[in-house]
Amino acid sequence: MSLFQRLDEHHPLNGRLAMAVEYDGSQYCGWQRLKHAASVQASLEQALSRVAGAPVRVHASGRTDSGVHATRQIVHFDPPAPRSEKAWVFGANANLPRDIAVRWVMPVGEDFHARFKALARRYRYVLLNQPSRPVLERANVTWCRDPLDAEAMHEAAQVLVGEHDFSSFRAAGCQSKTPWRHLHFIEVHRHGPLVVVDVQGNAFLHHMIRNIAGALVTVGRGEQGADYLARLLALRDRTQGDVTAPACGLHFVDSLYDPAWGLPSEPLGPNLLAFLGEWTGERPLPDCPWAEFRRGQPVADGRVEENDHA
Repeated sequence: MSLFQRLDEHHPLNGRLAMAVEYDGSQYCGWQRLKHAASVQASLEQALSRVAGAPVRVHASGRTDSGVHATRQIVHFDPPAPRSEKAWVFGANANLPRDIAVRWVMPVGEDFHARFKALARRYRYVLLNQPSRPVLERANVTWCRDPLDAEAMHEAAQVLVGEHDFSSFRAAGCQSKTPWRHLHFIEVHRHGPLVVVDVQGNAFLHHMIRNIAGALVTVGRGEQGADYLARLLALRDRTQGDVTAPACGLHFVDSLYDPAWGLPSEPLGPNLLAFLGEWTGERPLPDCPWAEFRRGQPVADGRVEENDHA
């Protein structure tokens, strides 16, 4: 896929639309619309409503918390009026604040749902590991001035791969009915001063990734051994867990769907990691009942409830 494609301005799009949205979450209470604070959802809906000339409501692939960023948040909506591809993208961006942008829009079937058809979500937690505080990157990395052993962090994290009870890594106020989640992979790599925690799963509990990142930093500093996360996982008790890492380092970089939907492929974000060269959807999903359920296949395992909110 080319990053530069001419947007059609002559043919109005009809029916349900899917859209990719990028945002810097620093100034927002999170994705979800709230009455008492600014949200990404409210800003996007206001912009789209101006383009349509009528109210628009969107549904997202997953919620992000206050201060968390996204480079590929997938939403869908049923437009109240037909507009061209160019009108939706350029019109929305003209009415959005500078920290939110629409990347693309396309028609999808009426049975597409951004949340309920998602097979997996992927996040990257970015640490800037250097003695001096960040300047240009200050809004989208977490600064750690102590030397981190990325290899030790990676080794410790591997116990989390697979389906587990992640009670030790969920926020006290998490509303999910079950603490069970399936992590497809979690990797920790160093790229110069950047240490990146790259994690994908069927869904995530409230603060789950930030709590995992906090524990991994403790391992990276040498304050705990390689079995630390295994011990926390076995406890199933958040009160005995580690600190919650700051929101500014967390990026929602991908929401994966069955290829039959034909959603565009894009390079994974954030852009400061573009040198890694990985595009969305390149890695095969593991065999798991949850993905089969999302594809409409019958499953014997009943643990398919999700409430993605990392």
